[in-house]
Amino acid sequence: MKTEIPEKVLGRLTLYHSILIEYIDNDIDTISSPQIAARLNIDDSQVRKDFKLLNNAGRCRVGYSVHALKDSIEDTLGFKMTKDAVIVGAGHLGLALAKYSAFNDYGLNILALFDNDPQKVDMTVNNKQIFHISRLPNLMQRLGIELAILTVPRACAQKTAEFLIDSNIKYIWNFTPAVLKVPHNIKVWNENLIASFLQFACRNLQKEDEE
Repeated sequence: MKTEIPEKVLGRLTLYHSILIEYIDNDIDTISSPQIAARLNIDDSQVRKDFKLLNNAGRCRVGYSVHALKDSIEDTLGFKMTKDAVIVGAGHLGLALAKYSAFNDYGLNILALFDNDPQKVDMTVNNKQIFHISRLPNLMQRLGIELAILTVPRACAQKTAEFLIDSNIKYIWNFTPAVLKVPHNIKVWNENLIASFLQFACRNLQKEDEE
């Protein structure tokens, strides 16, 4: 990324991007910060502040150019810089992620999956082959891949992470509920679906029950 952007702003920029795609699909050429703010129930001054972090966001009197703003968000967030990755764990979640072709639109290129289940090895999912986990070190070295998406069961998450690190993986997108212990030079991003649901439930569902 060309600009250091806070995580909360990153989250909002991806939402802005989704709105812009919707506008493009409906052949709408311009959009204003109040229109975006109204969709997300936030203050339009926050939208304008976020846009100041973009590379060449631009603006005209009638609003922002939808196409130019979309390109600016993609350029700032590095959508067009392709990042190769593999999925480790071909269970229900791993297979679902492999089938999600929209990752390619955001610069994530999933090349293959790995598992230790002999019934899954050599299967193909969305044109991506499932290899036995034992082949991972050789393929990572040969292809120069440094990013792994971890979707194995909690019980084997730490051991698998250590295996990935020994295979020269530098970045782990962790979809398991395990808190991984890794060296300081290994970057881990935790995508805990259960924690996200509990946060949502505590902030919304429980409040409705109390009313």
